[in-house]
Amino acid sequence: MKINYKHILFLILILGVNQLLFAQDSVQNALKLAKIEPYLMNVTYDKTSHLIFPSNIRYVDLGSDFIIAEKADDAENVLRIKAAIKDFEPETNFSVITNDGKFYNFNVYYSPYPENLSYNLFSMKKELNKVEGNKILFNELGNQPASLTDLIMETIYQNNKSIIKHIGAAKFGIQFILKGLYNHEGNYYFHLEMKNRSNVPFDIDFIHFKIAEKKLAKRSVIQNQILKPLRSYQSLDSIKGKSIGGNVFILDQFTLAEDHVLFIEIFEKNGGRNQTLQVENSDLIHAQLIDEMHLKF
Repeated sequence: MKINYKHILFLILILGVNQLLFAQDSVQNALKLAKIEPYLMNVTYDKTSHLIFPSNIRYVDLGSDFIIAEKADDAENVLRIKAAIKDFEPETNFSVITNDGKFYNFNVYYSPYPENLSYNLFSMKKELNKVEGNKILFNELGNQPASLTDLIMETIYQNNKSIIKHIGAAKFGIQFILKGLYNHEGNYYFHLEMKNRSNVPFDIDFIHFKIAEKKLAKRSVIQNQILKPLRSYQSLDSIKGKSIGGNVFILDQFTLAEDHVLFIEIFEKNGGRNQTLQVENSDLIHAQLIDEMHLKF
């Protein structure tokens, strides 16, 4: 029996094409499931629209030069947007990523008389629940969603528990303490609190987290290793007189070499009431696990 190799090759080719088409259809169907439905909004040339996001804005991308946008002054979670030219066609779009790891997509149309000029995305999120699946993973947080990180910080701050009793500093009417130290997924959470018992506000210049040798910490800066927090719960610039303020900072997990300590320093702007905390390696390795806390999702 003579074998027709041309027919066999033709059949193999047909089967290969069919398999490729099937794979493409599968990918397209999968992408349909991953589709993020955009919000629709109208903008105009003579008036500015404002969008209020539940978290600070980290990234904005405009689809074209038809629109202009910028963060509002002194409001990191408010975006101002308007048309750059009149009567633009067709529609354009823009995208926003916020610090809580959420992704927002908007399709924008021109209207001379927009029905709305202000949008509260926090209320929209509660009603539509559209953005819960659009989570962004930031490099500094590893595989942990920013929304979970923010929830942990909020829980620590709201619970306001004093699980550490021995780390603090007090002078000039200022008390600075480490209330809690927690560990979760390769990160430390430092819960700090300052009590201002004086009548003069304490304006914060900056806060340092640094590792140094105990004996050389005050005499040399060469051996100091400055640690940069990944993020903080809130922006705290001042503690008014006769009041209390606190914050939660996230740092990458680390341990200390022998004869080294972690110094947490807070400096007063245009003042000298600086405070310093000293954290030992024994404090770090006994940080409370976040898994033991009750998080409210």
